[in-house]
Amino acid sequence: MSDDIWKRAEIESPCVKVCVIHPETRLCTGCLRTIDEIGAWSSLSVEARRAVMADLPARAPLIAQRKGGRAARLKRQLG
Repeated sequence: MSDDIWKRAEIESPCVKVCVIHPETRLCTGCLRTIDEIGAWSSLSVEARRAVMADLPARAPLIAQRKGGRAARLKRQLG
């Protein structure tokens, strides 16, 4: 019996098991995917997965380190 059925040429998930959604960008801070991309990942075509993977590096700057805590966030919202 062969295990070939389990050896598929699919793109791996970029998940790093740090599942926290950034409040402003709505991207996962671990893998940089959107909630919709995460939810649909298993049903996406190889081409769609490749497109998401190619876009991930450009998303990294969108997740900035929080500076100033709650006060700074409130100031940004009001300002």
